[in-house]
Amino acid sequence: MDAETVTCRPGCAACCIAASITSPIPGMPNGKPADVACVQLNPDLTCRLSGRPERPRVCGSLKPSLEMCGTDRTHALAHLAELERLTRP
Repeated sequence: MDAETVTCRPGCAACCIAASITSPIPGMPNGKPADVACVQLNPDLTCRLSGRPERPRVCGSLKPSLEMCGTDRTHALAHLAELERLTRP
């Protein structure tokens, strides 16, 4: 399975929780730390800002891949947590 055939898994939102974001987000002017759910995350785990210009660039740059997303949400959360650990200043 290549990156083009991977789509976001409904009910996952690992990117919106595990990843830190250093740029401002509406409702989170200082960004968000890792392991904190974004305030723009809907109860159904979709993004309120998807497709909107105020969505942080980093969010739009994250593309689902088998490496990042794996076969389930647990894998995605663990993989992103490890990337956060490895890139921590």
